[in-house]
Amino acid sequence: MPNTLYVLNPNSSDTVTRGIDAAVAPLRVAGGPDIVCLSLPEGPPGVQTQRDIDALVGPLCAQARSLQPRAAAFVIACFSDPGLHSLRETVGVPVLGIAECGVLAALTLGQRFGVLSILPGSVPRHRRYFAAMGVEGRLAADLPIGMTVGELADREETLRRLADTGRQLRDTHGADVVVLGCAGMAGLRADLQERLGIPVVEPTQAAVSMALGRILLGW
Repeated sequence: MPNTLYVLNPNSSDTVTRGIDAAVAPLRVAGGPDIVCLSLPEGPPGVQTQRDIDALVGPLCAQARSLQPRAAAFVIACFSDPGLHSLRETVGVPVLGIAECGVLAALTLGQRFGVLSILPGSVPRHRRYFAAMGVEGRLAADLPIGMTVGELADREETLRRLADTGRQLRDTHGADVVVLGCAGMAGLRADLQERLGIPVVEPTQAAVSMALGRILLGW
């Protein structure tokens, strides 16, 4: 019986994938499904535009089809949830997106959630998605930190900008929970939460947690 939860990073950055793998390590438990994190070799170095998203859906679906015989579920580890509905049509197992799961987790932790995005161009794309989810009434704000996916490898600078922008979400916009808006930020959740003093959701952890529940409960 398939017993592997595949976490698919739809960009080609192995650095990002290693960060995701480390972030979900606490969810690897004895007797639970294997959790395998993979990059998409055909993907862009970072998913930063709608064109990036549109171009990777086909290769992402092909990757999922190749893994389907061993898959108990898939998680798409990009905050735009690229190809989410296409993958759900392609494979016969649960497929979860980290943006959807991250926001849903945030709604259980606070009344108004804020999002920390990478670039200004990410914000309108996220807002369209939040509107489709019907959660804009709970959104405090979505603010960019002004860094590309590649630049997130600078841990100290990324954490500094996340903390500065996170304080704006908390103090100016009234967010009482913050969602990290890029899988490349995965390893910074605990440090950022300590600096902000409010819950911080790492969306890949949220999605993997939900996927594990679905696998174990047979949903």
